[in-house]
Amino acid sequence: MSQAPEGNSGDSYPIRTLEELGSRARDVLAANDIGTMVTAAPNLYPHMWSWDAAFVATGLSTVSVARALQELDYLVAAQWKSGMIPHIVFSDVPGYFPDVDRWGTRGVAPEGVQSSGICQPPVHATMLRRIVERATAAGGEDARLAEEFTRRTLPHWVDWHAWLRSARGGDGSGLLTIYHGWESGMDNSPRFDGPYSRVQPGDMEPFVRTDTLKVTDHSQRPSDEEYGRYLWLVQQMADVGFDDARLPAVMSFQVRDVFMSAIFAAASEDLAVLAEQFGLPEEAPQLRQWAREFRDGVDATVDEETGLARDRDVLTGEWIGPPTIAGFAPLVSTADQALLDRQLEIFEGPDWTGDPRLAFPLPASTSTTYEGLKPRQYWRGPVWPVMNWYLAHCLRRRGDRKRYHQLCEASLAQLMEGHFGEYYEPFTGEPLGSMDQSWTAAVALEWLADPGNG
Repeated sequence: MSQAPEGNSGDSYPIRTLEELGSRARDVLAANDIGTMVTAAPNLYPHMWSWDAAFVATGLSTVSVARALQELDYLVAAQWKSGMIPHIVFSDVPGYFPDVDRWGTRGVAPEGVQSSGICQPPVHATMLRRIVERATAAGGEDARLAEEFTRRTLPHWVDWHAWLRSARGGDGSGLLTIYHGWESGMDNSPRFDGPYSRVQPGDMEPFVRTDTLKVTDHSQRPSDEEYGRYLWLVQQMADVGFDDARLPAVMSFQVRDVFMSAIFAAASEDLAVLAEQFGLPEEAPQLRQWAREFRDGVDATVDEETGLARDRDVLTGEWIGPPTIAGFAPLVSTADQALLDRQLEIFEGPDWTGDPRLAFPLPASTSTTYEGLKPRQYWRGPVWPVMNWYLAHCLRRRGDRKRYHQLCEASLAQLMEGHFGEYYEPFTGEPLGSMDQSWTAAVALEWLADPGNG
């Protein structure tokens, strides 16, 4: 392989073999490990992010099942009394904005917990099931630790799903409502342009961002105008004490998130499997009911013309239809074979992984032919390695080893540049955003642990 471009890290990492790639990935996770948590990335993201931590744990389990479970343990210890698992658990490393003081969660979050006041996609049960399967196959101490951890923490994961279903998904739509684009994990995706355009910030404290000090190419990051809207939504939530019952009446951003809903459906099924296996069989029927409810809700959003799933703006009632990777939500959860086949045809077509201009046949965060494509800007065009692995994992669960192998091969080729970028320019393959990103290193280890040849 060729030597890696220098990117934002200032160093190059000439990786020539898959063994070297694995060694480098393990080094990244070790360097980002501060003992209590593996921070999301050095410098830019020095804390724990909820869905990052779930993916990081799967990667860690290829090295140490014990350390992987410790990562999830630290996250679940920050769970709020309501059942919510917050999207950031803050470390003691200063210099990140917005910090816990800006969030205003002191006195609302559990005592001793420094966290944000919103959530992220509930991939945790899916990743825990993956770790349990790996540990069970290994046997011995790994299997014992995984069983003990799962039995002990299952009530917390069930409470998490129950909170999502009641606080965010109780309207009968089969879709979860988010009150901030950050909750989707796809912060500034074109999916949210319409809802964000109607957010009019009022009076709030001035702010100084830290992300644009560390990613010096500001074209890769959201604008200051966008950031002002983000912070206004934080203030709206803080003003009502993050009270779930009061949020629908005050929030100026409310979106039924189709991709998060698909993740919830799939994870509820995974959690039901774990509940049956590890001592809470009485919870499994309810979890499977939620899985069916949200699977059907996701399928019902599909646009007959485009074949893509859609979000819905709660405040206007409008469908949200830009062609983003979230449109492939049914790949995560659907049981409808005809819909699955159509989605896969689109996924492999010229607007997505079949575009011959791509550096690697991997899905960009928006369609490569979308007029609003911005190939260097966060969720508005770049390729995200963690999404490649997650979608491939969902296909593997369906028994589609061929497509899993294809995505594995392309993804490993992309990562051989060695920086483990947060995201990648789709046409050049350049790593962008934060380098040495923990969840990118983690999914590299997942690919290497199961390269899809079986």
